[in-house]
Formats: sequence, structure tokens, C-alpha cells
Amino acid sequence: MLKKTKSIVKIRQIAPSTIFFELFLIMRWSHFITIIFCFQLFLACINQNTPENLDEFCDQTNQVSYAKGFCLIEKDNYTLLRLLDPNTGQVKQEIALIPKSNAPRAGMAQEQIIQVPISSIVATSTTHIPALELIDEQGALVGFPNLDYISSAATRMLIAQDQVSELGQNEALNIEVLVSLKPELLMTFSIDQTQKGLEKVKQAGIPIIYNGDWTEEHPLGKAEWIKVFGALFDKKAKADSIFEQIKHNYLDLSALAKSATKTPTVISGALYKDIWYAPKGDSWAAKFLKDANSQYLWQDTKGTGSLQWNIEEIIQYINKAEFWIGPGQFTSYDQMAHSSAIYTKFEPYSNHKIYTFSNTKGPTGGLLYYELASMHPDWVLSDLIHILHPGLLAADYVPKFFTPLTP
Repeated sequence: MLKKTKSIVKIRQIAPSTIFFELFLIMRWSHFITIIFCFQLFLACINQNTPENLDEFCDQTNQVSYAKGFCLIEKDNYTLLRLLDPNTGQVKQEIALIPKSNAPRAGMAQEQIIQVPISSIVATSTTHIPALELIDEQGALVGFPNLDYISSAATRMLIAQDQVSELGQNEALNIEVLVSLKPELLMTFSIDQTQKGLEKVKQAGIPIIYNGDWTEEHPLGKAEWIKVFGALFDKKAKADSIFEQIKHNYLDLSALAKSATKTPTVISGALYKDIWYAPKGDSWAAKFLKDANSQYLWQDTKGTGSLQWNIEEIIQYINKAEFWIGPGQFTSYDQMAHSSAIYTKFEPYSNHKIYTFSNTKGPTGGLLYYELASMHPDWVLSDLIHILHPGLLAADYVPKFFTPLTP
């Protein structure tokens, strides 16, 4: 129970494991843990251009409120799933989700149809796992690339029982094994429909959906993609209810944070080859910090990608921040000191107020944040409030992701 508020925020625990600051792209590359820090470089190249007015693509029946990357439009006897390209703002895919009890309509191309509910799926990102589990459809997962990066206990049990097949690496899926599984759907996060091997998947008659939740700018926009899973498994009401609870938790927590008497200052990011990468002011990361009632020192920078500064530019912030959230791949103060002496000059380093999600791992080494954070923005916000506003949450609050750096 939260202190100092009449609202009760119920946060549902799920058996484990996207990303905090600057991780909305690398969340979809969450299997490449060995190059975690390279997420900074990828983000530097990203500049989402989602449509400003969804009315151009979505009619009044659309039930999506935060996400900008998809619409669910109710038609006569079927649902139209419309996916939007984050780079152009145009319609990327248009798929008719037709109940299996209904015959497809004349004139609909076969590749535009998915009959629902589906009963089997191949997913390609750990961030798809919690959505499946939340609607109790983890058993539908039949294939996944690099199984070791799945941390969820429920899904790991299925893996141990050989119910989920290994598909190799995401950039080089084992298409032969994938096709042999005969899934009713392949869900990928790539925005490049020419990805190697996918044409063979289409030729095998397996529909492909491009999940663009990583392009969303609002934390609740990412979580709202659970509605896509709900539509695919004919569990719209369940998915809607889960999202409403997540939204309720998040908004209550944001209101609680605003009740704090102090707004602490925060920095993020780290150096990579003498360039400091950190999230820009319009990013998902900055939105989290704002909703946690903190002053992100770079909140006025424009864009959703990554700012890039040299050491001379960053040195002016040495004594201006109280907290450091998300220090790249670092897990300890010793690591930071050995990497660059400049880190030791920052006030959060001296005061031991640096926090990371990189120390919170699943049983096979996957970072829990990469799997759970996008579907549980309320958990992320809870952690930040716990760090930035001690005393607002219950005294026995246990962080889900963010912990202090070790010595």
C-alpha cells in the first residue's frame, strides 16, 4: 500500500524478464546482451515520426488511447488491425482479424487475413513474453530466437519441457525450423520487411506481424500493445482490463510523485568512445523522469533519440545533478572508475546515488528489465519514486529493476 494517499496501487507480480533510458530501440534487440552499451549508438540514429493525428488512420471505433503505432477498428464481424510505420507515419500493415467461425470475405487477399483466435505463435523479442503471460497464452509460444534470454519462470518451464523451439539468432533466424513448427503467426519487431528469410515464411503461408511497440514515446503507449495480443487471441476484454489496471497504477503513481515537496535533479547515460550518450527530452526515458517528479537536466533537448556530447560539454554538469539513473552498462562504482576518471568527479558518484537495472537478472542471465519494463511502466515508475522520493512508497517496497551500483 502506498503511503500518503488514499489510492491503493495494486501491482501484480509476474514470474520473470525492455529498457529504461534510451532503450526503446534496443528493447527489440534485447537478445544482444553482449553489446548492451551499443544501444546508445543505435538510438543516436533514431528519430521517430509517428503521425500527429491518428484520425487520418483510425476511426471512432478505435479503442487505443496512448499508442500511436496501431489501431484496432471494429468492422462488421471482424476487427481491422492497422499498423503504422514510425518513420513515415503511414499505414504499414492492414490485417483483417476474422473469427475462425466466419468465412473470409470475398476480395480479401490471403496475406491480409488472420483467423482468430490463433493458437500458436513465434515471437522474436523477450518483450513479447509478458504480454502473452498476462493474457494466459504463454503456452501458445512454439518458437523463439536465443531461448537463454527469456527469464520468465512460467515460460522457462515450457522451455524445459521442450515446448518452445530454439530458432538461433534474431538476425539470422533458423527459417527451416520456424516453418516446420507451422505457427499461425510470426511476430517480429523489425521495420524492414526485407529481413533475410522472411519471404520464405510468407511463402509457407505463415502471417507476419511487425510489432512496433518499441517506437512508442509514452510509457503507456508501449504497454497498450497488449491489446494487439488480446485481439489475436480473442481476449480483447481481458487485455483491455489489464491495460486499464496498468494505466490506473501508473497515473496514480505519477500523481503521488507530484505530491513530493522536492524535485530532485537527474542525469543519465554514459561515455562511449569519449562521447556521452543520453536520452533526449522527448524520449520515453525523459517522460518517466518527468512523471516521477524529477528535473532531468537535459529535458529541454528536442527529439526522441540520443543526445551526443563530448567531455568538454558534459563537464559543466558535474555538480548539478543529485541522482544518476541508467549509467550505461555499468554495475559497480569500480567499473566506472576504471573506465574513465571523469565519472568519479560527478556528485552522484561521490554520494553513491547511481542506480542501474543491469544487476537485476533472470535465472539464465537475461536482464529482467529487457523483458518486463515495456509492459509494466508502473513498475518502472515505482522504482523511480522509491529512489527519488524516499518515504512516498511503503517502507518495505522492493525494487523490481533499479538498484544502487555495487562498490
